[in-house]
Formats: sequence, structure tokens, C-alpha cells
Amino acid sequence: MAIVAQHSRFSSIAWPVVAWVVGLIFFFPIFWMVLTSFKTDADAVKPEYLFFFSPTLENYLNMTENYDYWRFAINSVITSVFATVFALFVGIPCAYAMAFNPSRATKDVLMWMLSTKMLPAAAVLYPMTFLTKNFLGIFDTHFLIILVLCLINLPIVIWMLFTYFKEIPKEIIEAGKMDGVTTWGEIREILIPLAWGGIASTALLTFIFCWNEAYWTVRLTTTEAATLSKLIEGNRAPEGLFFGRLSAVSTAAVGPIVVLGWFCQKQLVQGLTFGAVK
Repeated sequence: MAIVAQHSRFSSIAWPVVAWVVGLIFFFPIFWMVLTSFKTDADAVKPEYLFFFSPTLENYLNMTENYDYWRFAINSVITSVFATVFALFVGIPCAYAMAFNPSRATKDVLMWMLSTKMLPAAAVLYPMTFLTKNFLGIFDTHFLIILVLCLINLPIVIWMLFTYFKEIPKEIIEAGKMDGVTTWGEIREILIPLAWGGIASTALLTFIFCWNEAYWTVRLTTTEAATLSKLIEGNRAPEGLFFGRLSAVSTAAVGPIVVLGWFCQKQLVQGLTFGAVK
């Protein structure tokens, strides 16, 4: 009994310490980025000003006055919201069909969709740029970015929704059919209310993925549809990186999504654990 009690006491102390250490390691880059954002570009590269420096809002003022931060932020909101909505609009019926009307090829189709995430983005960069610039004429438009973000996140959306929908008893859907409910009626009146937690968590994760997407938003835009990723990428020059300004822009880009995740963490955890307990 003494050995068991001693082991339990050690575990109750050791695991929280390990958790705090891991949490601090993950949080440190964010802390360092925020700290650097209050330094000038000159102070940001001086070791003697590592922690002791005169804080300044110069980088943030410069960002809003000279770099038109709000235009880039609005573009990020527009593309992320519409890409998430369109992905759900396509993903919910698709996941519904696979969950409640499966065929022999359902698993193969799911694996094929997931395999598209393994394609290196650089492999299709040139044809995408060539086609959108010279033939379709949609380069540097909101429509192009929304379409690309929707398509690259659609496999994850369908996989997550398929998992949530599989946990809903088929008898409920069959009862709706016997009452004469149409397919769209089943999705709107039965499926969505029952799987609302899973749909909400899928929407939140998709929005985060769209907001954080940098590769395509940087390479398929110049000015009109440029997002915050483009603004961050613009803080470099042949002389090097402007660490102060870069940190300020990065903090302003990361801040909204961190706040959103903080306030929605309950819904996110609830959605991610939906169906985990039988």
C-alpha cells in the first residue's frame, strides 16, 4: 500500500510538471514573437536587448498607417469565411451519402480524397499560375483563393463529418424517410441538429486552416486579394528580415485566430470528442 501511495503521489506531481514544461515549450515562440514586436528593428537583433529594452508601438503604428493592415485582414476574413461555408456546403451532403448510403467503393473514395493531401503543392504551382493568369483570368481574385482554400480543405471536412455522421443511428434517418421527409429535409431537420457539435468543430478547424494557409495565398495573389500571409511575406528585403515589423505583423495575424480558438475551445473539444464514448 505504501508503494502504491508513493507512486500515486509521484505521478500527481510529475505529470503536471511535464505538462507545464511541454506547454511552455510550445508557447515560447509566441511569447518571443510578441516580445520582439515591441522592439525596433535595430534592437531586435541586439543580444544586449534580449529581455531588457524600451518598448515601442512603432511597428504597430507603421503596420496600420503604411502597410494597410486592415485591407489584408478583411481579405483574410472574406476568403476564410466563404471557403469554410462552401466546404461545408459540399462536404455535408457528401459525408451524408457516404455515411448512410455506403457502397463498395466508399472506403476507396475516402482514401483517394485523403491521398490528395499528400500531393506536394509545388508540383501544381506552375500550371495553377499559368492557367489562372493566361486562360481563366482569375489570378489575384477572391474567387480563386476561396476556391483553392475550399478544395484543399474539402478532404478533411468530408472525413471529419463522415466520422461524426457514422455515430448517428441509421434508424433515425430511416424514421424520417418513412414520414416522407426528403433528402434535403433529412439533412436540414435531422442530421444537422444531431451532429451540430461535430459540424461546428469542423467549421472552426477549417476556418483556422484557411486563415493559416500561406503557400497558395502568397503565390496566387499580388495586391487585390492578398491576405495577411502576403503582408507577412512582404516584410523582407535584400538586406534581410525586419524582425520588429515582421513580429508585429505576425502577432496581428495570429492574434484573432488565437482569441477565436480560446473562446471556442469548449465547442472545439466537444466536437472533436463527439462519438468517442459509445
